[in-house]
Amino acid sequence: MERQRKIRQLEIEEKLIEEETARRVEELVAKRVEEELEKRKDEIEREVLRRVEEAKRIMERQLLEELERQRQAELAAQKAREEEEKCKREELEKILEENNRKIADAQARLAEEQLRIVEEQRKIHEERMKLEQDRQRQQKEEQKMILGKGKSRPKLSFSLKATE
Repeated sequence: MERQRKIRQLEIEEKLIEEETARRVEELVAKRVEEELEKRKDEIEREVLRRVEEAKRIMERQLLEELERQRQAELAAQKAREEEEKCKREELEKILEENNRKIADAQARLAEEQLRIVEEQRKIHEERMKLEQDRQRQQKEEQKMILGKGKSRPKLSFSLKATE
């Protein structure tokens, strides 16, 4: 038992020595790291600044590229809108021209129709005048006949015969 206790005690001592050694090594490493950091502080700061500047340049370049892509997309969209508006305007102009042509055709037909109506009215008026003149002429002839003017009626001869 004594022996086991000694073995245990030796193990505990070894463990303590290992822990102490590990602690000292850790402290020594931390101290050396700190010394190295102190020595290289300027170098590390320069490297950090260089990397930050490089990352900043990369981000700026990417941002500029993105802005350029957006600008190009907006220009393309605007061009498409302008093209669409131009097409619509041309279509509306065609429709307007077609409507104007239809209106002109309708006005021409209306003018022809009005001219035809006026011509028909003139003919009707001429026919009425002719009928009226014929009626008046016929009426005058009838009056002449009734009145016996202008050799319109044969002369009647009256003779008396003696009656036996």
